[in-house]
Amino acid sequence: MINNIILAGVGGQGILTIAAIIDYAAMKKNLFIKQAEVHGMSQRGGAVESHLRISDQEIFSDLIPQGEANLILSLEPMEALRYMPFLAENGVIITATKPFINISNYPDHQEVLQSLKNTGKKIIFIDADEIAREAGNIKAENIVMIGAAANYIGFSNDEIKDSITEMFKSKGDAIVDVNLKAFEMGYIKSKS
Repeated sequence: MINNIILAGVGGQGILTIAAIIDYAAMKKNLFIKQAEVHGMSQRGGAVESHLRISDQEIFSDLIPQGEANLILSLEPMEALRYMPFLAENGVIITATKPFINISNYPDHQEVLQSLKNTGKKIIFIDADEIAREAGNIKAENIVMIGAAANYIGFSNDEIKDSITEMFKSKGDAIVDVNLKAFEMGYIKSKS
């Protein structure tokens, strides 16, 4: 078993937090995991990507070859398009619908969404911004997206929730609770 996941977004969206939550779940199950990440600008707004490779056997490379990603989990729709060449034939894209417009020549938002739809790939669109607001914290968009991708990550919901709890427990019960709620709401929305 190997699961290749590309996490994509821009600085400040919590890509590395998603990676840490998935990493923790993998380590708890004694799986092999390799992670490679690329940071754009060191401040908010630069492109960020993380390659996660999870397996029950030793992994020798931390980079996912083109055409072999089982999942592209993107917090920004244009970033989902950027990583399309990595998607496996039967791979899935889960992307937030709200753009992070950080450049003056950002393409028309509707055209970006339509380009994703035109790929012929399985795509799940999630309004992570709105769901995070409903959950009680706009900063929980990334956790909403983990919920939306839960069926494709390779862990049970309880295993992912344990990782979320571990990640945020030092910040107090209220932060843990809002993140668990965001996870559940993302999971439910991905089903509808």
